[in-house]
Amino acid sequence: MTIHATRSYSIKEAAALTGLPASTLRYYEQIGVITPISRGASSKHRVYDEDDLDQLMAVSCLAATGMSVNDMRQYMANSRLGAQAAADQQQLLEEQQRRLATESEALVLRQRYVALKVTYWQAVAAGDRARAEQISVQASTLADELRQVGKD
Repeated sequence: MTIHATRSYSIKEAAALTGLPASTLRYYEQIGVITPISRGASSKHRVYDEDDLDQLMAVSCLAATGMSVNDMRQYMANSRLGAQAAADQQQLLEEQQRRLATESEALVLRQRYVALKVTYWQAVAAGDRARAEQISVQASTLADELRQVGKD
């Protein structure tokens, strides 16, 4: 029978592999987003294993979506419950999906606003006051739309 040693990683290595700073790894552990990490017998330094890295990669992906720390903590706790937490997981992800849709809408509006402002300054540079005024009115209307995004 062959026993396979599991690979272990320092916090520096775990940070490099997950793209999360070491300070974030410590913070996520401290506030319960991830489960406590084993410590070296003599050094007492964190020692990450493959399961820890899997957990960190999941958190890294959630963080990349802009999910709040509280929601990430809940999601990770639910994931340890398995199928019985499926409805809660779905709800958390659907709420994040709605937030991202709102952010996407706002981004599109901001892009349109910037494009209008570029066109405005092109009209100003060309001495076309009538066109500049028309664009200014459009930009003002679009700015009002931008202020409304996220309030709904």
